[in-house]
Amino acid sequence: WKVGVVVIYGHALSLASPVHLSVMTKVVQLFYDVISPYSWIGFETLCRYRQRWRMELQLCPFFLGGILKGSENKSPRLVPVKAQHIDKDLIRLGAYYSIPIRPPSNPEEALFGKGSLSAQRLLTAIKLKYPQSLEGVSRELWLRIWSRDEDITLHESLQHACLAVGLTKEAANDLIGQIESQEVKNELRRTTQEALDLGAFGAPFIVAHLGDKKEEFFGSDRMELLAHMLQEQWEGPLVEHTINSLPTNRGWCV
Repeated sequence: WKVGVVVIYGHALSLASPVHLSVMTKVVQLFYDVISPYSWIGFETLCRYRQRWRMELQLCPFFLGGILKGSENKSPRLVPVKAQHIDKDLIRLGAYYSIPIRPPSNPEEALFGKGSLSAQRLLTAIKLKYPQSLEGVSRELWLRIWSRDEDITLHESLQHACLAVGLTKEAANDLIGQIESQEVKNELRRTTQEALDLGAFGAPFIVAHLGDKKEEFFGSDRMELLAHMLQEQWEGPLVEHTINSLPTNRGWCV
């Protein structure tokens, strides 16, 4: 049968010929920024479905500020009526997906004043040097900003995020030191530009590859469409696949 690729956006894709997806490699890229709580939801959901959908999940940290600028978009929090709705929406979504989302006490300062550039550079450095730790440190950073109202711009906070997943203090400090390296800066720019070239205008941005074709999706609420394109079943948030071994109900991937 003809080999097809699917990248997921928000519209249906028709394939000219039948495709046996079971024998094809399914690769799903998740472009994300820890400043985005909806990225956290998309991240945990895709982690939970990774084995069930038999897909290779590629985590691609990018810089949401660069995406918004490059796409001439703006944060929904800059629209007052949307900002009023977002925090209530996040609490409901956190309960539904079993993710401990608690908005920061001062979202404007956390999101627009402090931002996530250092955090995203750290994740980029980890992707380059310790890719096996990228999932865990990403989660730890989301927990800090979107659950415990902690400052993810501080050296100590970034260090603790690394230590929490088993990296040594020496490795953590080395990674934090690479935040200002040209290699890390260039890689983050490259990933951000890759997402822009694919049509990204916000986060999370999901690209699914099947064979030699691709389809893009925006948002954490497009999982039913992603499942449909992959010819897999959407079975809800899979909260039974979370690990609740800590005091807070963490949406761990298993």
